[in-house]
Amino acid sequence: MNNINPHHETYFNLYRFFHQHIGKETYRVYNYKDAKKYVVDFKFIDRGSPVPLKATLAVTPFADPIELFVKGNTSRFSVINDSIKIRGNVADIRVSDSIYKKNISGFTFPVTGYSPATVQQVLLQYWNNKKQPASINTLPFGALQIKNTGVDQLMINGKPITFKRYTISGLIWGNELVWTDTAGKLVCILTIDAEGDKTEMMREQYEPLLPELIKRAAGYGMEAFAKAAPSNNTPAGTIAIKGGNIIDVESGHAIPNGVLMIINGKIVSINRSAAAPIPKGAQVINAAGKTIMPGLWDMHAHFEQTEWGPAYLAAGVTTVRDCGNELGFIDAIQQAIDSGKGIGPKILMAGIIDGKGPMALGIIQADTKEEAIKAVDVYKAKGFAQIKIYSSTKPAIVKAICDEAHKQGLTVTGHIPNGMTLMAGVDSGMNMVNHVQYVYSTMKKNKDRSVNFDDSVSIAAIKFIKDHNTVIDPTVGVYELAYRNVKDDINKLEPAFNTLPLPLQTQFRTYGEDSATVARIAPMLKSMKMIVKKLYEAGVPIVAGTDMGFPGFSVDRELELYVEAGLTPAQALKTGTITPATVMGLDKRTGSVTVGKNADIVIVDGNPLINISSVRYVKVVIKGGKVYDPGALHKMVGFRK
Repeated sequence: MNNINPHHETYFNLYRFFHQHIGKETYRVYNYKDAKKYVVDFKFIDRGSPVPLKATLAVTPFADPIELFVKGNTSRFSVINDSIKIRGNVADIRVSDSIYKKNISGFTFPVTGYSPATVQQVLLQYWNNKKQPASINTLPFGALQIKNTGVDQLMINGKPITFKRYTISGLIWGNELVWTDTAGKLVCILTIDAEGDKTEMMREQYEPLLPELIKRAAGYGMEAFAKAAPSNNTPAGTIAIKGGNIIDVESGHAIPNGVLMIINGKIVSINRSAAAPIPKGAQVINAAGKTIMPGLWDMHAHFEQTEWGPAYLAAGVTTVRDCGNELGFIDAIQQAIDSGKGIGPKILMAGIIDGKGPMALGIIQADTKEEAIKAVDVYKAKGFAQIKIYSSTKPAIVKAICDEAHKQGLTVTGHIPNGMTLMAGVDSGMNMVNHVQYVYSTMKKNKDRSVNFDDSVSIAAIKFIKDHNTVIDPTVGVYELAYRNVKDDINKLEPAFNTLPLPLQTQFRTYGEDSATVARIAPMLKSMKMIVKKLYEAGVPIVAGTDMGFPGFSVDRELELYVEAGLTPAQALKTGTITPATVMGLDKRTGSVTVGKNADIVIVDGNPLINISSVRYVKVVIKGGKVYDPGALHKMVGFRK
């Protein structure tokens, strides 16, 4: 087959975390008499780790697929080696070491994930050539849906430009947003990678428009959920919850068979008698045999997609601290939720600042005192609650960031930067620390990597953290997931795994390590759990956070891990309710079921004071005076019963 017209090289720029340019996708097109071949080279650098991928896609002149080869990485922790050859109604498929044939029918196209963008560009051509079918089967498995959702009018270099806007669902969890020019050429894809991290693929000539497209994407996603929401989430003036056990998380006790009254989103009374009068016209919720508890907090969220909003609420999470995001995106998400134009938890934003260097994250970076002050002031002006320091921040700059944050009335959380100890970070002004690994690193280790808690070094480390009232966000579940044995049944780690959307199941099923690595790491993981207990017993504020994981459900798992470590269920509940509210200065408004506070409330089957896993069985969620059905919320974002 002779090549008759090789095209010039074309490319998309790749972005991650706050518009940071992280790499490039290049492709060449080769035209043959009866086929067109796209040869793709895709690569980005994520916090110092290369993520390369090469692909070849061959189609007919009408974009009907012939073959696809994809090999490389789709994130720092996931690899792909797939080939698909289509001959008539049969596809020869290889997925890693698995080789098989598959009969195909109807509209079918090979696409193995979010990358490369070139494959999605040809997919759109195929969809249009086939007169925009409602669904397309995908190889090696699955199906996707493409919808034309409108046009966007923008300005570039002082001139108006029109983009067509589409959503693609079924390729990742939730919807990708895709824009093309009026001729159908791909302009931008807003998606997530195999780690669940936000990723943007943008044709270079339109790069200045990326921040605006990200902002609009947040609004479109939130608007779609608000329109799709079931009618029972409209605000009710008066709500009465009767017959349930009402948990007082501050005392660790429950009021049996009481009546809780809510008016305009506030708790106005808690009556110990089930016979208490209920005002005429009130919405009555029967909680007999169930437990009424405060909504949960996730103190280490990364709200990477609009889909996280309904997923969080469905799991009973009514408040999150977002620990780093694209400023325009998270700002738009927060505004949409707070104004009632979107669905999701209350969001407290922690603005990330990193230093310059090959491992840097994001574009808000500070290597001088002046840059540190400017960065903090940007976040303060946008209404952020905290500053988050990241790993490449220079030790000498940490104090400048903390000083300016404290001057502006903000607290500081984050990673302990490279070259610093936890003690040095706290002495420089950090109020809180993300991830138990930084506590672990201060302690005396045994040969098997376990911690010697009786050693004076370990004892001194815990005393230092306590004496400085440093808040610790352990994220133990992150380490459990990262170092799980991939041969183990993942349902044991997450009982709701089979209800996850299929793209999430695919993403998590291979997440973990081999048996030898797991055995080597096991003593360290056991010590990390034990650190939580030791810190709690010493009086250190512990707040439950997930660093993503299974959307919403990982908060439940974090609490279960704290109980496995030795906390009582009542103590674990505090880490996900009143303690986060207290350390964020919001305990007068939320964090417990108390008269005068916001009605951020979850009704669950069972009693979490006896079995912490009862927090998984959410039946009703109330936030901001609105009543939500968790099943309906999960259905909105692709979860199954």
